[in-house]
Amino acid sequence: MPEIAYLGPPGTFTEQATRLLTADFDAELVPSDTVPVALAAVRSGDVLAAGVPVENSVEGSVPATLDALTDDDPLVAVKEVVIPVQFDVLAHPDVDLDRVETVASHPHALAQVRGWMTENLPKADVRAVSSTAAAAAAVAAGEFDAAISAPVALEHYPELRALETGVADVRDAATRFLLVRKPGALPEPTGADRTSICAVISHEVGTLADMLAELSLRGINLSRIESRPVKHSFGHYRFYLDFDGHVADARVGEAMAALRRRCDSVRFLGSYPKADRAVASVRPGSSEQAFRNAAEWLAAVRAGRLA
Repeated sequence: MPEIAYLGPPGTFTEQATRLLTADFDAELVPSDTVPVALAAVRSGDVLAAGVPVENSVEGSVPATLDALTDDDPLVAVKEVVIPVQFDVLAHPDVDLDRVETVASHPHALAQVRGWMTENLPKADVRAVSSTAAAAAAVAAGEFDAAISAPVALEHYPELRALETGVADVRDAATRFLLVRKPGALPEPTGADRTSICAVISHEVGTLADMLAELSLRGINLSRIESRPVKHSFGHYRFYLDFDGHVADARVGEAMAALRRRCDSVRFLGSYPKADRAVASVRPGSSEQAFRNAAEWLAAVRAGRLA
């Protein structure tokens, strides 16, 4: 049975997401201490793929994932899933909400339930731990009264119960996760795809605008852009871009070739079906048929068949 790594420990949202990402084939899920460790296991061949978080609607991107995707040998994303970030408040069966004096969770989780905590547990002593799953484990061991955890944690700690479910200050908060593996055959285009790349551009006026113009000229919708520092060169940045379309699409392929010419470097991070399956809106002049017609016309001109 193939093994799939994920950011552990067991009982986290990443485990929950990785289950969904691998639901169509049998695989053993293996927790990793960090995202770089999970991706290193993919690069070494110890595991087939890894499930990693890449973006949260409240906290933003996951820098450890962005850096780990570009700091070593190439890897590509082949699937994504978006799951709602709503927490359970876990405790032993004999503990009620009004008896909770200590609450533990990961700092990001605590930040996302601060309003709920103020209203429902205003006097509780809040303790930050390494993960939401670690909080559940600590409650199971009797170290704290309650944990703010992912719902899947109850499967690993059945001796606990949920005092509250669906806890979140932002009701539509969500996190996007990727299934990442070594380069190989890509998922087939579906018409509702996302392509991710990382580009390094020269430190000159207008280079970022020039890069974005290559997408705009071909009617490609940019859904995310952010920068991370190039660690060995202060003041220089990598730009991470997500945009609608598949690398097999003519407009996307042409844009990526243009970016490769313009940028210092471009790393392809994957083309994969979007989690929401929203079909990309394509201008008539940027459709596959329009590109085919233009290519046929150009070929005819070069062959001397047309003026």
